[in-house]
Amino acid sequence: MGLFGKDDKSDLAPHEAEEDDTSFAARISVAAVRKIVDVGIEGVGPFDSAAEVVQAARGEHDTVEAAIHAVVRNHLKLAAAGGFATGVGGLITMPIALPANVVGFYALAARMAASIADLRGYDSDTDDTRTALMLTLLGADADDVLAKAGVVGGGTMGSIALNRVPKAAAMVINKGVGFRVATRLGSRTMARLGRAVPLAGGVIGAGLDTFLMKRIADSVREEFPAT
Repeated sequence: MGLFGKDDKSDLAPHEAEEDDTSFAARISVAAVRKIVDVGIEGVGPFDSAAEVVQAARGEHDTVEAAIHAVVRNHLKLAAAGGFATGVGGLITMPIALPANVVGFYALAARMAASIADLRGYDSDTDDTRTALMLTLLGADADDVLAKAGVVGGGTMGSIALNRVPKAAAMVINKGVGFRVATRLGSRTMARLGRAVPLAGGVIGAGLDTFLMKRIADSVREEFPAT
């Protein structure tokens, strides 16, 4: 049967009602999250795409793993810089800096994940790979989303990327990822508001964002083995 059960939506886990019953505002939030991920992978303006990041890494390093290490290292630095900028100004700058940082973090994470996957031989332009990449942003919550999408077998996100995901399952996965990331956007914003001390808040923000970015990087490395 493969990784997924039947692709008829009626056969999916009943728990998917959690996302189906979201309000109009929540659906807008989910759409915004998807856009953030797309921008992270495809790039916009001075923000390089994953393809450009991969091309630069390949040009500077002889092996795939060395290139991946460089990609991760650069994104950890960017995450730290963004986290520091959020809190260094305290309450005066936080209303503007905080939303930009949270959105920027997930765009960076999506680009880093796509770059690692591309270097390992996957194609981040395909819908299936992009669905798998979005799942890596969730960490432990990814298993719950997959269960609701009707996944019937184990395997890595890479195996999901290499298998055609049934349309109904992809809809549930994308909706579940978007819903959870949108929720995290709000919770992270509220958590940061409690760290509004100038300079000290910047150090805390830098450390937190670096830690979270590294955790995503480790997950992507594990979930997308070389093809």
